[in-house]
Amino acid sequence: MKITNVRSVILKLPKISDAADGTQDDLVIIVETDEGITGYGEVDTAPLVGQAVVNAHMSHGMCYGLKEVIVGMDPFDYEQIWQEMWFKSYYYGRSGPVMHVMSGIDMALWDIMGKATGKPVHKLMGGSFKSKARAYASALMPETPDEVKRMVDSYIGLGYTAIKFGWGPLGYDINLDIKLIKTAKQAAGNNEIMIDIGKRYQLKSALRVARAMEDLDIYWLEEPLPAEDLEGYKILAASTTTRIATGEEESGRRAFKRLIEETHVDLIQPDMSRCGGLTEAKKIATMAYDHNISCIPHAFKTGILVAASIHFVAAVPNAPFLEFSVTDSPIRKEILVNPFVMKDGYVDVPQGPGLGIEFNTDIIKKYGVPAVS
Repeated sequence: MKITNVRSVILKLPKISDAADGTQDDLVIIVETDEGITGYGEVDTAPLVGQAVVNAHMSHGMCYGLKEVIVGMDPFDYEQIWQEMWFKSYYYGRSGPVMHVMSGIDMALWDIMGKATGKPVHKLMGGSFKSKARAYASALMPETPDEVKRMVDSYIGLGYTAIKFGWGPLGYDINLDIKLIKTAKQAAGNNEIMIDIGKRYQLKSALRVARAMEDLDIYWLEEPLPAEDLEGYKILAASTTTRIATGEEESGRRAFKRLIEETHVDLIQPDMSRCGGLTEAKKIATMAYDHNISCIPHAFKTGILVAASIHFVAAVPNAPFLEFSVTDSPIRKEILVNPFVMKDGYVDVPQGPGLGIEFNTDIIKKYGVPAVS
């Protein structure tokens, strides 16, 4: 089997805002083969930048666009393909958008391999630790306590047993943050609440909120500090019994190795559409497992990323949760013919070949953006 083409498709809603909502646009990767098997991946990056990474022409031996690198290769050589993409984009890559696009391509390769063998991706990755993944509703934090309570009541009514609120008004007023967090936990009762600050605190603010969260029994505090503040994370993790979570911004196992070994945070959050794909994420999860910490994927995009994340959760022993966006974005809702469904707090692990999804091609006509040549 040979790869014959790599397509990058940009999807975009007619109107988008600066809200921290990654479902307003998207970059879908479509990898085609000479045996008629097509794989799908998703990239969480600036779509136009990512598309340029796919389509760029070779400038010299360490400066290729990724399409030129992998066309003609066998998708089952996924480790070799990963290394080829890494080294042939070394001049301008190694992290950021290039690694993000590598992630989407890698995701599509696993989809192809599963379809070619008739096996779901988690089986090819070596594990069936779970037949269903515990999903937490992932939502932007509303502005008022009343709205927080309403949203918690709504999600629990739908069957969720865990809810994460993030961004929105959080990170600007500590007293308001604690009030909103307290309201969420009181409304949730015995159900879990997670909080994502969105990198907006300095260390002393993070310490104060983390200690307040100890009394509230909040499950984790996510990204309270900028990703680069490794020393701050180290001090914070050592100073509170609240679980500290971070890692969605990181790309590649080397970055996660440093994060794990230098900060001692309680859980890391690789994103399958940013960190290097399923191939790299499996290595990251093994490092986390060896250090006895959880590895819970970040997944605030569409059903393509959710599918990859579910297979990851099923394939590794240290991933107790699945992030499940509850945004109202039409792209998120319409991208799959059969969207994933949460029931009684869980999402079933797909058992069909590959990622186990069917891409809705009509969405390209509806939200597709013409490629820039």
